[in-house]
Amino acid sequence: QVQLVESGGGLVQAGASLRLSCAASGRTFSSYAMGWFRQAPGKEREAVTAIRWSGGNTYYADSVKGRFTISRDNAKNSVYLQMNSLKPEDTAVYYCAADTTKPYIPLSTIFLPASYDSWGQGTQVTVSS
Repeated sequence: QVQLVESGGGLVQAGASLRLSCAASGRTFSSYAMGWFRQAPGKEREAVTAIRWSGGNTYYADSVKGRFTISRDNAKNSVYLQMNSLKPEDTAVYYCAADTTKPYIPLSTIFLPASYDSWGQGTQVTVSS
């Protein structure tokens, strides 16, 4: 199936920027939606942002609007997350995910982890005060 690998995480101070990358390999398709999720210790996995195949439809959690930007390059089988003005509350393991089975994820469920069938191993982002 599709394999996803995240990179670009690290330790930064509040206000700094990071750019995460997610590379897909194996049996890949260009016609699936992808998203970024994050999980802090003791907390549930939460959606950060999602993007449809065309790249023209993007969605953001309220907590990151205006600070984070998702993009994709289907020719490179990659999706990116530009994170600016990082805050300590952004500290988490960040995962990329893909929906490779459905032609379209309904808007009402695009932020649900269950809507995605392929997941990366995660990359740690730590933001100090």
